[in-house]
Amino acid sequence: MTTLPESEIDRGIFRTVLGHFASGVAVVTGMDGAEPVGLTCQSFFSLSIDPPLIAIAPGRSSTTWPRIEPTGSFTVSILSDTQEHLARGFAASGADKFQGVGWTPGRTGAPRLADALAWVDCQIEDVHDAGDHVLVIGSVKALEGGRGEPLVFYRGGFGGFQS
Repeated sequence: MTTLPESEIDRGIFRTVLGHFASGVAVVTGMDGAEPVGLTCQSFFSLSIDPPLIAIAPGRSSTTWPRIEPTGSFTVSILSDTQEHLARGFAASGADKFQGVGWTPGRTGAPRLADALAWVDCQIEDVHDAGDHVLVIGSVKALEGGRGEPLVFYRGGFGGFQS
């Protein structure tokens, strides 16, 4: 196998190859004053158990993350296999993403989406530059898991998990 310099990696091939890694789908939410805001984020992972830390990676092109970051907190709602409509809705730009969406405030005040598979309420611990994204480390302040199966993103499409 030949290794190419980073500058020679084709972006389309990069996306296609990494699309072979299945991931869960989450919505990251926060408050902008009295208005709930959110974005779909598949770059979410557990970072540390002691202390409890998670990480997300919103894109630099996001118009929503800059509205969440100054509050110092956010909630990650992990979507169930019945919530593809939420994944698509929160991925759209410019729309009222919370229209018709049930939610309650979490411990940090950020919205927890109704019927999500799980919720993780966080305070922002640190933010790092990461190419065309930012890497956000969240200190977990509260969390809860529910019942159901996860929504999965694989090779450019949504699906479910077969147990």
